[in-house]
Amino acid sequence: MPRTIIQPTGVERKLGVDEIIVSKTDLRGHITYANRTFLRIADYTENDLLGQPHNIIRHPGMPRAVFRLLWNTVQAGQEIFAYVVNLTKGGDHYWVFAHVTPTFDEHGTITGYHSNRRSPSEESVIKVQALYGKVLAEEQKHPNPLDAASAGLKMLTEYLSSHNVDYNTFIFSL
Repeated sequence: MPRTIIQPTGVERKLGVDEIIVSKTDLRGHITYANRTFLRIADYTENDLLGQPHNIIRHPGMPRAVFRLLWNTVQAGQEIFAYVVNLTKGGDHYWVFAHVTPTFDEHGTITGYHSNRRSPSEESVIKVQALYGKVLAEEQKHPNPLDAASAGLKMLTEYLSSHNVDYNTFIFSL
């Protein structure tokens, strides 16, 4: 069944400084757990989210390249930190500082993924938006989503390399 396309309203919601969004997914990125803070800020019910791809909250202003990097990192068994703008069920948006990690079983096999998200500083969001805007502009030159993500990731990787940092180091520098 095709997903409904949600149009962004331009209205920003903010997490409280002490709030944490928590979600868990299976290996395919389908939501297996969403805490109450996630449900409240995103305007979804648990029934709306469980079993859905986590990208149900993907904001169109978020570069595909960042998600490609995120997936490549966690599938390789490593953690990643990222600034992400998400979309609510009603089209509002909210920024988060995300920490995404793989979940391992007792044999060291990845069984899913876990994400904690906090409220980012406004200064960090402004700085990351400048880079994300450039990456998104590059992606928009490519009509195929896979080509767009690849072009954006190439641009992002070149940017990070030119500053002699990896993505996590860059994120923590903001």
